[in-house]
Amino acid sequence: MTDPRPTSSPSRALPIAVAVVAGLLVVIAAIVLPLVLGGDDEDDDSGKDTADGSSVDTSNLDLVEEYDVPPYVHVRDDVTYPQSPPVGGDHWDPWLECGVYDVPVLDEYAVHDLEHGSIWLTYRADLLDADGVAELAGQLPDNGIMSPYADQDAPAVITAWGRQLQLVGADDPRIALFIDEYGAGGTAPEAFASCAGGITDPDGTDSAAGTAA
Repeated sequence: MTDPRPTSSPSRALPIAVAVVAGLLVVIAAIVLPLVLGGDDEDDDSGKDTADGSSVDTSNLDLVEEYDVPPYVHVRDDVTYPQSPPVGGDHWDPWLECGVYDVPVLDEYAVHDLEHGSIWLTYRADLLDADGVAELAGQLPDNGIMSPYADQDAPAVITAWGRQLQLVGADDPRIALFIDEYGAGGTAPEAFASCAGGITDPDGTDSAAGTAA
């Protein structure tokens, strides 16, 4: 007697199994792939390695050092500052004209620029090559000065009056964040002044060109 019940056909079951497996692979890929890519993006954006191999979070300004600058005056003698580069304090009457200097500048001039609300970018010439120096210079704001500074730990440092951040290099994304936060001179005693009109001789031989402000 012939069994009237339908029987499974191998030719029909195989495509169904393939479709099920393919569907599962699509679902797995949709879940796993964004997690993998997201993890890579987070690593790229939030951390950079320093010269000693440690990792620094470069996604925020949490590592900005804040200093209370004591009362200050204009002086004629050399000044010894507690920070290197300095973040404020006593300084000379002249200040430096805005721009990039390829030789070290006198601290006493640069601190006067900081008093005017300027940004000071400094770098270690032995840790930053010519391309890095050029990249750093390209990020200097109009109200800013830039110069080499041998007596600092980091490859580059960005300073405003009472605020300072050590950078991992010229490509540190915190440069833009720092300028956005402090570039208007909000921490400086003379926030609405600028480095414009200063002297252009960083070693002090043209100090008579400066005026007190």
